[in-house]
Amino acid sequence: MPPQVDLSPAGLLAAYAHGAFPMADGRSGLVRLFTCDPRCVIPLDGFRLPAATLRAIRRSDFVIRTDTDFERCMRHCADRPRGDSGSWISEALVQAYVRLHREGHAHSVEAWRGTEMVGGLYGVSLGGAFFGESMFVRPDAGGTNSSKACLAWLVSHLRARGFTLLDSQYANDHILSLGAQEIPVEEYLERLEAALQVQATF
Repeated sequence: MPPQVDLSPAGLLAAYAHGAFPMADGRSGLVRLFTCDPRCVIPLDGFRLPAATLRAIRRSDFVIRTDTDFERCMRHCADRPRGDSGSWISEALVQAYVRLHREGHAHSVEAWRGTEMVGGLYGVSLGGAFFGESMFVRPDAGGTNSSKACLAWLVSHLRARGFTLLDSQYANDHILSLGAQEIPVEEYLERLEAALQVQATF
């Protein structure tokens, strides 16, 4: 039986500070800590959106807010279809991150249309590092491009606040198309150590 992961705020922050992050098995709900090599990061000066996407976002009526309803944002992320494997965001993780949010270390960026949250993302801030966890979009509710709008807002906000590292964990074609880069884990850990020395507030 794998050892129980410490999902207290202190336990989660210690994991992130050492380059690890928790994920739950979609069927059993068992939470484990993971690392990856290479590691995916989004350079805060290298994020880009296609011109057509930028025009679409400017024409949209999204209102971008932060930490308006963290738990709802995280649950929307957990509800994204993932086939038969289930979601890696278990109920235990939702409750753990809500506690971390209450302590000021977990944050959501949300896109709203009226009273509907139509896209968003959430992650963890520690020192000058922000660890992106998950994103969602609800095109059925008029949210097309809303998660990209939230990510663009996040990058701009982190730059303005003095953050130096935006971690995206595993790479995928979508995030790489927006300027993310894969780097060796040794380099990532060096960048992480430097970022943790930065005094930045979300």
